[in-house]
Amino acid sequence: MAAHHDGLIYTMVLASACDGDMTDREIQTIGNLVQTLPAFIEFNDEYLPDVTRRCAEFLADEEGLADALDFIRDTLPAKLYETAYAVACDVVAADGEAGQEELRMLEMIRHRLDIDRLSAAAIERGARARHMVV
Repeated sequence: MAAHHDGLIYTMVLASACDGDMTDREIQTIGNLVQTLPAFIEFNDEYLPDVTRRCAEFLADEEGLADALDFIRDTLPAKLYETAYAVACDVVAADGEAGQEELRMLEMIRHRLDIDRLSAAAIERGARARHMVV
C-alpha cells in the first residue's frame, strides 16, 4: 500500500472529524472516493478502517493535528496536493453545509499544502457544484 493513499485518507478524515461528528454522508463520500478515484487505483479498500483508525490515533496526541497535517504533506507527492484538497472539500460538502470548524480545517489543509487561494476557490466551487441538491 502506497503512503499517498494514507495521506489522502487522513485528509478526508480530518475534514470529516474536525467538527466532532463524522456523518454517514461524509463516511459514504470517503468510501466512494476511495473506490472511484484514480489515485486509489492500487488501494485495497479493506484497509480503509485501519488507515482511519491510525489517523484517529494521531489526533489523540497533544500535537496530533499538526502531526497529521505534516504527515499528509510529507506522504503526498506535490502533484497530489490539489487532489487532497479536493477530496477534503468533497467530504465537507457531502452533508450540504460547512460549519466553521470545517472551513477552518480546509484553510489549514490549504496552507499546509501551499495551495494558492485562486486554485482553492476553484476546487471549493467544484465540490459545491458536485454536491448541490435541488
